[in-house]
Amino acid sequence: MTPPRAPATPLFLQALGLVGATLVAVLIATTLVIINMPPPAPEIYTVAEVAQVLRTGQTANTVEGRALDVRLADGPPVSEAPPGRRHANFRLALAQALKVSPDDVVVAPGPPHLAVFGGVPPRLARRPPPPQASPDQNIFGAFVAAVRRPDGHWLTVEPRPQLLDPWQLRFLLVLAAAALAVSPLAWWFARRIAAPISAFARAAERLGRDPDAPPLDIRGSSEVKAAAEAFNLMQQRLKRYVSYRTTMIGAIAHDLRTPLTRLRFRIESAPEDLKAKLSSDLDEMEAMVASTLAFVQDATRPVERTKLEVSSLVETVMDEAAETGADAAVERAERAVIDGDPVALKRLVTNLVDNALKFGSSARGRVFPEAGMAIFEVDDNGPGVPEGEIERAFEPFQRLETSRSRETGGAGLGLAVVRAIARGHGGEVTLHNRAEGGLRARVSLPLAPSGAVAARKLAAE
Repeated sequence: MTPPRAPATPLFLQALGLVGATLVAVLIATTLVIINMPPPAPEIYTVAEVAQVLRTGQTANTVEGRALDVRLADGPPVSEAPPGRRHANFRLALAQALKVSPDDVVVAPGPPHLAVFGGVPPRLARRPPPPQASPDQNIFGAFVAAVRRPDGHWLTVEPRPQLLDPWQLRFLLVLAAAALAVSPLAWWFARRIAAPISAFARAAERLGRDPDAPPLDIRGSSEVKAAAEAFNLMQQRLKRYVSYRTTMIGAIAHDLRTPLTRLRFRIESAPEDLKAKLSSDLDEMEAMVASTLAFVQDATRPVERTKLEVSSLVETVMDEAAETGADAAVERAERAVIDGDPVALKRLVTNLVDNALKFGSSARGRVFPEAGMAIFEVDDNGPGVPEGEIERAFEPFQRLETSRSRETGGAGLGLAVVRAIARGHGGEVTLHNRAEGGLRARVSLPLAPSGAVAARKLAAE
């Protein structure tokens, strides 16, 4: 007795768990890295560096901080934040270094979004000590310093703005590293969730090639199990429906033989002019019945799928036609291996070659791989088919007057059988009128996996 399976986790909960687990893993990894990271080092600017830039009026790179940019302005810089004690000390030291009056020097905080490390907020500085000048004075972070020139203009210097500070870049790198660290887990979860969908796609393709393909294995989440059960039920219903219709058509065609035989005996006493017409109609009806029964027998027999080399099959059929005196030949025969039913595929090739010889005086075949498909083409030099009638040519028992007549024979099942066999192998058949005259029948069938790989390598070379 098979033990009961554990209840499946819904796909919604699996996707929710994937998102949640990924976010938690990223947050944990980022938090651990940030906790163990050293604090960001402030950017230090010395009095000598700033004085040198103001003295020369040229942009320069500093040792501890970012580059300093210099510009000429009509007035002193204005800051939204009041200067702190460090700014005042730096202002006095800068005036001494430049040998100018402190009134001609302005040092103010930089943009409000850039912190000034080491400064004291005004609301916390109850009794700030008086400013003191020191040659070793320095300033941290963002600032604006300016000196008045003799012509009344102000030469202003400030750190060069940049999109991200070094500590911000390091933080982004940490986030990227954390995302990279959890990516294998996310990939595994995504593959686990996407696997049932891929299985459905393969099963649908397999069903298109082989109606007797094995059913889907029912496992996975509750939604996947429900979908797999519905797919298997649909496959069973399709098989029963096709089998029922095929059996019914075969029974009808078989039962028609009895009244046709009685009619053939009864027309013996008919006048000669009417007897010939009735015999012709009966011959056509018997041909249709025989074609229908042959089609039903092929459709109901067990299918055997094997590796098949298409060009060899086409050459065999063409050689058999040429032995009877027909103008049939293969112009191009490249290797193309497919998984197919040899009996059904030989009938497909035979029907197309027979049509080319019936409605034209020659048949020219070609076989070659293209985009993962085995292509088989047959050309004739007949009258072709009107563009508006091409699709109708594939309907059962259709006889197009522009290309067929009673003298050509046939029950109108040839192309219908060809399309049924091609689609049963996951392929397709199309008809094209050639510019130089005649009709081209083109059949495309999926290459076997190894054959598809070889075809792609050949195309790459």
